[in-house]
Amino acid sequence: MTLRINDLVPDFSANTTEGEISFHEWINDSWVVLFSHPKDFTPVCTTELGYMAKLNQEFKERNCKIIGISVDTISDHQDWKKDIQLSQGYEVNYPLIADNNLEIAKLFNMLPANSEGKSEERSAADNATVRSVFLIGPDNRIKAMLTYPMSTGRNFDEILRLLDSCQLTENYNVATPVNWKTGDDVIIPPKVNNEEAIKIYPEGWRDPLPYLRFIPIKNIKRVKK
Repeated sequence: MTLRINDLVPDFSANTTEGEISFHEWINDSWVVLFSHPKDFTPVCTTELGYMAKLNQEFKERNCKIIGISVDTISDHQDWKKDIQLSQGYEVNYPLIADNNLEIAKLFNMLPANSEGKSEERSAADNATVRSVFLIGPDNRIKAMLTYPMSTGRNFDEILRLLDSCQLTENYNVATPVNWKTGDDVIIPPKVNNEEAIKIYPEGWRDPLPYLRFIPIKNIKRVKK
């Protein structure tokens, strides 16, 4: 199964460190960051889970839930959480899915469908492709996907920035330029022609190119797309 942006995210039931969930029901009108790990007790992922615990309140303030998934058992997850708090200084304060039968990793196309065995029979290298981030909207659709190699820690400040951009552009008819941060100027997208734009933005805009039109974020109007 190949997943693409705007696809309905797969639904599943799973055991987590905070109890059983049905994924679509658990989303429940929130944004969600689902991020995956090839194995518990791996060094790079240990730093990532700790940092996400540090950022969890920032995500909550944006109506976004965090959930992790690792190809291991609940018992392993609980022991790993102790190491994470000890080494990173933050307690993992979001659920971790147990995917010890590889079912969810395969559902999300992070492992080949014919992958066999259980978590205890596999090494992190066997699961190297299970290193993805999925940003999911309240409509249960995938808004963004990123996949990293095992050797590179993910930048979760960037995921937070991505969430801010996706939430803004979901509710306003704008796009965000390179390295955009909250408060920066945004772009009027090409699908809004100048005739329409002047009605929406009578204050005007800055256009270094005919198709590149910047507008201060204070002037944007909420227009549901």
